[in-house]
Amino acid sequence: MSHILVVDDSPSQREMISSLLKSSGIVVTEASNGEEALKALLNSSDDKLPLPDLVITDIVMPRMNGYEFCRKLKNTPATEHIPVLMCTSKGEEFDRYWGMKQGADAYIAKPFKPNELSKTVKQLLSG
Repeated sequence: MSHILVVDDSPSQREMISSLLKSSGIVVTEASNGEEALKALLNSSDDKLPLPDLVITDIVMPRMNGYEFCRKLKNTPATEHIPVLMCTSKGEEFDRYWGMKQGADAYIAKPFKPNELSKTVKQLLSG
C-alpha cells in the first residue's frame, strides 16, 4: 500500500487532495508547511513512521515554502529518493521551471482535474 505526504497550508486543499488519494486506497499523512513536513520526514527515518513513497506539496506556504522544502528534501540522503509533486496555484511557466530546478519530479497547477492528479500520482509511484 502506498503512503503519500500532503503538504499544504490550506486545510481545505489538504482535505480535498487527501480524500481523493484515500479513495484510491492510499495511506495519507498531512503537514501544513514545509518545516512541519521536513520534521515529520526526518522523524520517519527514526523508524517511527515509514518514509512516504511520494510527497505532494504546495509552494506558497508560511515558515518554509515548497521550493525550499523540495530543495532540502532532495539534498538529504535519507529522503533524496522520494518523488515530489508540486501542486500549486503558481501556474506560470517560470514557476514550473523553477519548481523542477529545485528537484520536483512533476508539477500540477491549481485548479486541477482530479483525474490529472490521480494519473500523475500513479506515474510517480510506478516510476
